[in-house]
Amino acid sequence: MSPGRYEEERAAAGPVGLSRPGLRGREAELERLHALVEAVRDGEGGAIAQLLGEPGIGKSVLLRETVSIARAQGFMVSHGRAEELHELAPLASLASGLLHGDPPLLSSSDFADLAGHHDQRIWLVERLAQLIEERSSGTPLLIAVDDVPWADPLSRFALRVLPARLLSSPVLWLLTGRDDPHLYGQGPRPTTLSLRPLPGTALTELAHDVLGGDVPEQVAELLEGSGGNPFLASEMLSGIAASGPDRPEPSERLVLGVRDRLADLRPDTLHFLRVGSVLGPAFLLADAAALCGRKASGLSAEVDEAIAAALLHDDGERLRFRHDLLRQAVYADLAPSVRRALHREAASRLVAAGRSSVDAVPHLMKSADPGDLEAIGLLGTAAADVIAVMPDLAADLAVRALELVPPHAPMLFDVGERAIVALTRAGRYTQARDAGDTLLARQPPLDVFARLQSVLGDTLWHLDDVHELTRRSTAALAAVTDPTIRARLTARQALARSRGRDLAAARETGERALAEAEAAGDREARVLALWGLGEIALNAGDCAAAVEHHTALSVFDTAFLPEEAVARIHLDDFDTVRQLLRTAGHGPLRPAMLIWAQGTLNMGLGRLDDADADFVTAERLESDLHVPGNLVNIRVNRGLLAMLRGDREAAQEHLDVVRAAVADRPNTGNHATHQYFEAVVADADGDHAAAAELVSSVQRDHPFLRWRLLRPHLVQAVRIALRSGDRKLAEDLAAQAAGHATRNPGVPTAQGTAAHAAALAHADHGLLERSVRILLTGPRPLPLAAASADLGRGLLMAGDPAATPALTRAHDIYARAGADVEADRVRADLERATSRSGRRTGGLGPRTDQGWDALTASERKVARLVAAGHTNRSAAEALVVSPHTVNTHLSSIFRKLSVRSRVHLARIVLAEGDAGEGTGG
Repeated sequence: MSPGRYEEERAAAGPVGLSRPGLRGREAELERLHALVEAVRDGEGGAIAQLLGEPGIGKSVLLRETVSIARAQGFMVSHGRAEELHELAPLASLASGLLHGDPPLLSSSDFADLAGHHDQRIWLVERLAQLIEERSSGTPLLIAVDDVPWADPLSRFALRVLPARLLSSPVLWLLTGRDDPHLYGQGPRPTTLSLRPLPGTALTELAHDVLGGDVPEQVAELLEGSGGNPFLASEMLSGIAASGPDRPEPSERLVLGVRDRLADLRPDTLHFLRVGSVLGPAFLLADAAALCGRKASGLSAEVDEAIAAALLHDDGERLRFRHDLLRQAVYADLAPSVRRALHREAASRLVAAGRSSVDAVPHLMKSADPGDLEAIGLLGTAAADVIAVMPDLAADLAVRALELVPPHAPMLFDVGERAIVALTRAGRYTQARDAGDTLLARQPPLDVFARLQSVLGDTLWHLDDVHELTRRSTAALAAVTDPTIRARLTARQALARSRGRDLAAARETGERALAEAEAAGDREARVLALWGLGEIALNAGDCAAAVEHHTALSVFDTAFLPEEAVARIHLDDFDTVRQLLRTAGHGPLRPAMLIWAQGTLNMGLGRLDDADADFVTAERLESDLHVPGNLVNIRVNRGLLAMLRGDREAAQEHLDVVRAAVADRPNTGNHATHQYFEAVVADADGDHAAAAELVSSVQRDHPFLRWRLLRPHLVQAVRIALRSGDRKLAEDLAAQAAGHATRNPGVPTAQGTAAHAAALAHADHGLLERSVRILLTGPRPLPLAAASADLGRGLLMAGDPAATPALTRAHDIYARAGADVEADRVRADLERATSRSGRRTGGLGPRTDQGWDALTASERKVARLVAAGHTNRSAAEALVVSPHTVNTHLSSIFRKLSVRSRVHLARIVLAEGDAGEGTGG
């Protein structure tokens, strides 16, 4: 039904809540929906409502009524519908409403821009959020999607992410479905309206609306057979109105009623409707005509008869069953073999008519038989088309194609290889490995064996099974003759060996892989070889070589720019990293890894609040994509930050997450970072012996400095060793620091840390002075603060007045960084020093977690910009950060200030007198 026609019917029916089919008995639900519309209109922030219930229970009617209410309240409206056979079209379910409103929320050029980047889910959804945010800046929006369970995967992903991203904007999301789709991650808590069967009084009122006058008892008894379903009740009442209550109107099963109605149709119309039911709830006349083997112009009589029988209506573009229950009833009346044959014929006709695999494949999934070569090809094409944006669906399609291949067909291994790749991209690693092993058990030719092992290499890498990756790549290299596959296998072997002890041998393997890749002219092998060489160099602590390889890699493939940024952070090249991240912000690269790199940079710069916000954002983005590969590193960093701030409760929460993640995905890297975090917590609890043992356990697989995440914490590890009385461990750690400094002569942090560690291990006051001098030339304030604090304490013990400036420097750095625990420790020493000269130091007040004073400096900047009317995107541009990070800041601001919308935030900022301060601190 078109929006205009619906509005006319609504106006004719009277005020909201009065008798209209599907609305009788729904007054309470309408009242709650009306209240939500008004709350969003009045600036209370975003909201979600979901209407749940069985087919025919009245969800769509309530949705349309809410659309009408919202329009009357001045909302712009997007009203879309998800359809069963359209799950292969990325963003189709959302686009069906966004592009066709009056006016549309998105222009065709906006959508073309989105479609051009449909392979970058996070970027696409962020860009869509920016567009919706801009549209809602002066007008509230209602975005309604009917039948969400049928939504395509990209639309489902967007519906899971967007409400949280747009929490502060006046956007009401209204979704319908049979069951709760559980889409909502960190967004507003949905208002769930579960529609129950109508009570007898509502059914009686409904009968009065349709029949007029008093409702005979016989009719009331018949209506009991509807089970309180308003659509079934309306169908029964329509039959009674046409034929009287004495007609044996079936009430148990709608399919019987529809069969009754179909019996009066001409055979050609009946066939036309059956074809339409196969094509879906809505279909093009041209598609039905092709499947009927007739011209569209020759079906006018059939169309007219179906519309007259109240089975179809014409929305101007497509023919649509008046309710999907009617379509299901027609569809269910087809014999299973007939249904299957019609679906297969529909796929062939659609392909012959030039339609894409997106249109044909849903029919093939319901009809293809083993050995169907056309179906295998189309499924493979569709999987390749959607793998970047809907990897799970691509994996399902690729697996289905493999199931259709006869066991001894020559194409088995090619189709199987594509299935392994798709399953790996979808994160279904165990299933990918099992599929590969099943193919290998068929003893393929040697080159095919090597090719399968090459693609399984990516699977095994993600499974953290580097031992098996090494074993398999070695075996495959003994069999391969194809130079391209050889280069890829050698590169995989180099990557696996980057995790081993013999890094010199790993480097030789990586250099050989790069030479083979260049000789073969293979892009994939070159990327793998450069990646492996970069990983090997970083693990060996050769920062300059790591930057060289990762720079070459990111120039060759910009998706690896975060790896170059992290390598340069290890080199103390912070200025170049800032420029890289600023440049990367303009493209749809890997946002979670980019923000991880930004967080690592902020850690190095001593911007602890900003680093924590970056790590929260990176974890959220990984969670959105269901690929939490960096979760342990993120939570260890956040836990160490919490310890610096003195927030033991938060640190324990992070430690619990790390323990669970390591148990779920054990590997040596996760073990090392986890054990070190445990050591810091144990040391803070006073269990120094246990802490030292945990530090020792980090080294059981590799030296402490092998773990890149732990390098900035080496001095702290030395302190843990000394507090436990384990001088040998302290000296071993100091020797590792010295070796790292030798490998990196131009890196101030490496040189300064080595001097600091040696000073502690050997009680050498002169080395502390040297450490401070070196670190003053570097970009990292926290190592400088630590060295200055130790130097000041040593000078204080010696009675040297130079202790005061050293301790003051340390205190000021820690205080600016928000490292409250360390600042308090140094302040106590500083008070001892200044008491001798009659000076006193001011203490740090305890941090509050609520109100304006709880906001970090960056959060205040964001709050002021948003209060001044900036969108997330323009605020991000002003602050030179990611819109994702701005969203994280906003979520924290709203929580600390207990607000839900930008309107409320602007009032608070104005009250604080900060609205005019722009981006100032």
